[in-house]
Amino acid sequence: MTKKRIVILGSTGSIGRQALEVVSSFPEAFQVVGLAAKRNIDLLEQQVRLFNVPYAAVMDPDAARVFSERLRDLKATCLKGPEGFTRLAGLPESDLILVAVTGIAGLRPTLEAIYTRKNIALANKETLVAGGNLVMEAARKMGVQIIPVDSEHSAIFQCWERTGEVARVIITGSGGPFRGFSRQELKKVTPEMALRHPTWQMGPKITVDSATLMNKGLEVIEAKWLFGIAYDQIEVVIHPQSIVHGLVVFKDGSVLAQLSWPDMRLPIQYALFFPERRKSGIAPLDLVKAGQLTFEPPDLDTFPCLKLALEAGKIGGTMPAVLNAANEVAVEAFLGGKISFLAIPELISEAMNSHLPRPAPELEEILAADEWGRKHTERLIEMRN
Repeated sequence: MTKKRIVILGSTGSIGRQALEVVSSFPEAFQVVGLAAKRNIDLLEQQVRLFNVPYAAVMDPDAARVFSERLRDLKATCLKGPEGFTRLAGLPESDLILVAVTGIAGLRPTLEAIYTRKNIALANKETLVAGGNLVMEAARKMGVQIIPVDSEHSAIFQCWERTGEVARVIITGSGGPFRGFSRQELKKVTPEMALRHPTWQMGPKITVDSATLMNKGLEVIEAKWLFGIAYDQIEVVIHPQSIVHGLVVFKDGSVLAQLSWPDMRLPIQYALFFPERRKSGIAPLDLVKAGQLTFEPPDLDTFPCLKLALEAGKIGGTMPAVLNAANEVAVEAFLGGKISFLAIPELISEAMNSHLPRPAPELEEILAADEWGRKHTERLIEMRN
């Protein structure tokens, strides 16, 4: 059996670490040929040595220099900076690229992987939020398969049948740690509180996005591009138990849903092995143990980030890139104690109101809008402080 050769961009993050757990469970099926991290070189070094990886990339230049010195006793090649990530994404020795980096940093490497005809397991929402039209058009032209890794999009992907028969899709969300809170209660929220997610173990940025419901907004934009459907065909439903991950509603009224315990290793394994399925060590769902499953509409007034994302998606052009950039800066400021929880949507709204979107942007225009959104939001934060 020929091993599938994979590259993991973001191997030290939550998705990357769990992907390597899956790889470890199937040593006969996979060969890791490339790993990349932003600056966690301690863990990256452990991973490179454990999996005997020939190529590694580090985004942070200073960390990359230290990392290169550490690998002197190995034959591994160390790549540096954004260019290193992009080069790793187009590595000739690879078959599949898992894009698990956070933020806009995933866009250029994803396009490079597409242009070099690598299939992609996509765990980076922001790539399609900012550059969905660009990415999906390139994938169609190059005949590249994009397999979603997010649990919600993986669920819809698994339930999808013929496009003409789909009426709408439903994205579920736990509601985060503050489901049911009033705006008055949200004024007292701290970063520590926001990082205590009720059902999932994720990185800090995506955990805060879950708490603000921005995560669901980004997922709606991602779903629009992944599945080629209109925004009015996408519904968000709050499902606190995180058992039903996504649903597809067909024109005849039938509904298919994907259910499982909340464990990201399952959609990761599905993406890595696609189109085949393999037995996993993950316990199958027991409906009796799962108990009652409940569903409710999202509270758009208390959690306006979801509404802002829907607005940005419908405006289109460079507006989603600005939404995403402003959100990344605002979340970082919140985690750093510089702004309040409620200031996150306020800053995003201010940035969007100040931006004149460009229609059908190319890559450089998207990156310019991202840079503008970051700098503008940083200025807004400075003015507040």
